[in-house]
Amino acid sequence: MYDEADYIMLSALQHFMFCPRQCALIHIEQQWAENRYTAEGKVLHERADSNKSEWQGEVRIVRSLPLCSQQLGLSGQADVVEFHGDGRVYPVEYKRGKPKAARCDEVQLCAQALCLEEMLNLSIESGALFYGQRRRRTAVLFDAELRRLTAQVIEQTHRLVQGQKTPSASYAKKCDACSLLSLCLPKSCGAADSVSRYMNRMLGGEI
Repeated sequence: MYDEADYIMLSALQHFMFCPRQCALIHIEQQWAENRYTAEGKVLHERADSNKSEWQGEVRIVRSLPLCSQQLGLSGQADVVEFHGDGRVYPVEYKRGKPKAARCDEVQLCAQALCLEEMLNLSIESGALFYGQRRRRTAVLFDAELRRLTAQVIEQTHRLVQGQKTPSASYAKKCDACSLLSLCLPKSCGAADSVSRYMNRMLGGEI
């Protein structure tokens, strides 16, 4: 069980899987910056996060539903949760772009399902990711493998945030798409680290 003060945001899980340093900059140092990708994502979410509920046949659609889990120490909100007439609960997360090779979107959606399971005392078998570029849903099965991965990422993200230490920068190609690129400066930090190592060798007589 977690105290409410120790809850982490559901979005932190995706940030952690993309880059632990990005996660720390956002959720420890409270830094944020927009770029084209985050702006497009915000527009897509604004369409989904209207705080309006409606019925489509026997399906009640609830938008911007607050979520939390005391057991996992999570809080946030679901873009859309469908409550079907047969008792099924079906979370839907909206994302810009297209499906990713990494499972970060699936982990975030699975974490939403885990929150809903705790809140509603039921089991949720699957949900969906709606990608803006494809304009259609990708079904996600919350099987044992995904649940194990999600639990692992939740634990690692808690450990990072509780440690209150931002990892050092390391440049990778994906950094170019990160909105925090100008704050993180991974290329500059890498150069600085190289200089630091060189000076340490010099001072230590290791040349």
